[in-house]
Amino acid sequence: MTLYRALADELAELITRGTLQVGDRMPSVRQLCREKKISPATAMRAYEALEAKGLLESRSRSGYYVSANWREPQHEPQSSRPRSRKTRVDVSELVFEILESARDRDVIPLGSAFPSPLLFPWAKLARYLGSSARHTDPWSTVESLPPGSEELRRQIARRYLLFGTRVLVEEIIITSGALEALNLSLQTVTRPGDTVAIEAPAFYACLQAIEIAGLKAVEIPTHPREGVELGALDLAIRKHNVRACWFMTTFQNPLGATMPPEKKQELVQLLARREIPLIEDDVYAELYFGNERPKPAKAFDTKGLVLNCGSFSKCLAPGYRLGWVSAGRFAKALQRRKITSTLATSVPIQNGIALMLREDGYDAHLTRLRQAFKTQQADALRSLRKHFPAGYRVAIPDGGYFLWIELAKNIDVLEVHRLALEANISVAPGPMFSARREFTSCLRLNYGHSWTPVMDRAIEELGKIIKTMDGKKGRPTA
Repeated sequence: MTLYRALADELAELITRGTLQVGDRMPSVRQLCREKKISPATAMRAYEALEAKGLLESRSRSGYYVSANWREPQHEPQSSRPRSRKTRVDVSELVFEILESARDRDVIPLGSAFPSPLLFPWAKLARYLGSSARHTDPWSTVESLPPGSEELRRQIARRYLLFGTRVLVEEIIITSGALEALNLSLQTVTRPGDTVAIEAPAFYACLQAIEIAGLKAVEIPTHPREGVELGALDLAIRKHNVRACWFMTTFQNPLGATMPPEKKQELVQLLARREIPLIEDDVYAELYFGNERPKPAKAFDTKGLVLNCGSFSKCLAPGYRLGWVSAGRFAKALQRRKITSTLATSVPIQNGIALMLREDGYDAHLTRLRQAFKTQQADALRSLRKHFPAGYRVAIPDGGYFLWIELAKNIDVLEVHRLALEANISVAPGPMFSARREFTSCLRLNYGHSWTPVMDRAIEELGKIIKTMDGKKGRPTA
């Protein structure tokens, strides 16, 4: 557990037990730092977490106070409990239907998988791309065939080093977005009929990739804060002859869970003992709200079994389709698959983004983007507290731009999705994140767009839909 979460839990207990009463002023950040011997950033993150849960409220120029909302605290969802058997996956039709509904610009994009395009530095990107195009060596169109631009791969390897992970330039292959990296990784380490361990709930593109490749999935119980349960994974490996794992270990989509570093290390060691590859989807890792980027599982890999997949689509250049995979011992095989599938990724885009990374324009942009998502998360949580019926549960991540919400068991989220669309609001219903279309009372909501009054009214409308459905069906008896 992180230091700020431990502090937040300690303060939350003082509030719920009545030691701190409604209206009481909390210690100042400076005072809390002095008493607990912690940094101001840790103290602020703890207070912000308590504010997001409705336990505290901030008052301008006055500090933090115990809120009356604590009597209806927001609980996080429970750890998933999927059935422990492998299954064929059949979700594509449902996913395509829901994604199609989210493409309309007039629809409020609470169900979108993408943040607002207005948050990205298009003019600056255009300058870097223009500069790289003007100075492109014609031979680079040949030299940048797989594995890709050497300069871009060098810049990516340098960023790995910044957060304590040693990756060789030679093992990085540039791809057309992270999804190609993930699919190529899956094809490289499995054969049709193999069984792959996935999270429950899982990223729907993971489910689709498994379905298309003719693989079977075994869903592993996943905690909304700490990710995959390793005991359950160990049991599944022994029971189902798992040949690969596909996990999102940092800011998992849709839960938002991040495995603690020691748990990532234990995961890598567990798989290494059985020589099982780990496909690590790491596309949200740069969108952290704390002081440090979480280390990937790749940081603990000593056998080359972790294929760490990243992308610039979620944090710098959506639509440019530029990703990569640090493929370890599988680099050569994966490079050959890339050549026989899409051959190469756009050379001007590779060179332009390499230039931006080299000149440090990337980090300044990331700082602004993280702050925007952090502020929008707090705004979205306030809207939920104001408009949703009591009793819902929400997973509050330390990064990314998704909230996973668990409603009353009698609420059918596919019906919520249908009624919301009639009101020009998209949501992402839970069944699209499950091989068996489970999580029928769960929603994923996107806070990656500016939280305007329009977004607040959309949450209000969703709350009305859910309350009406709850009233019609009645609550199940105990």
